Amino acid sequence: MRKYEIMYIVRPDLEEEPRQNLIEELKEIFPKHDSEVLELDEWGLRELAYEIDNYTKGYYVVMHVNATQEARSEFERIIRMKEDIVRHIVVRDERPDQ
Repeated sequence: MRKYEIMYIVRPDLEEEPRQNLIEELKEIFPKHDSEVLELDEWGLRELAYEIDNYTKGYYVVMHVNATQEARSEFERIIRMKEDIVRHIVVRDERPDQ
């Protein structure tokens, strides 16, 4: 398993309850594939650096996970299908453990 840092941006016009359900759904992908979410941090609504799909703001979520290749691939497959996600990035976390 490897450590990854994941950031994704949710549409700013999505209501609170559907947004929380989406975050929970994406978080649950990892335990289902023998991986673990180490930290989930909701940064909230922030300005985007540039306009994406006519949005100037987005709801930022950052996760640190310890994941298998299968879990990472499944996460990326599912997040690409979600219309409520405007951008995402998965980066291997090579920082030493704290």
